[in-house]
Amino acid sequence: MSELNDPRPPRQPRKGTTSTGARKAASKSSRSRAREFALQALYQYILSGNDATDIDLFTRDLSGFHKADAAHYDALLHGCIEHAAALDALIEPKLDRKLAEISPIEHAVMWIGTYEFQHCIDVPWRVVLNECIELAKEFGGTDGHKYVNGVLNGLAPQLRADEVAADKNNAAAQD
Repeated sequence: MSELNDPRPPRQPRKGTTSTGARKAASKSSRSRAREFALQALYQYILSGNDATDIDLFTRDLSGFHKADAAHYDALLHGCIEHAAALDALIEPKLDRKLAEISPIEHAVMWIGTYEFQHCIDVPWRVVLNECIELAKEFGGTDGHKYVNGVLNGLAPQLRADEVAADKNNAAAQD
């Protein structure tokens, strides 16, 4: 169908987003910023294997860190590194390839999502999923966010069973 014959109004641009659809810095919450800094630190950890304390000190010196939720950043960075083997064990069965073939960005984003599903119960599962998709869109490969979405969507019912079931029941009740 051509645009001239399309009965729908033209799509309006989202406010607070870049041309790629990622959120602009001014519209990000302190927790979103914490996830971004944790992603950068975890990426460095995956690639270099450097000590978490050294990576942490380096990351805290980056521009804009003062706007991040430092406690959430700490939980993500140190929690993901401490539980890396357990996180990978949860992620690997959801992959269609070897973990070593996954981009370090997508790997780190999946660590963040899986860790938050397990340890940050105050963050709703849909928020975790959306935040991780946004991270993958902004920092990952072209379609990396789709892969992250598929993996984390597969883990959500396993790691947040009651919450996911309640959401599905609420959606069914509204139909």
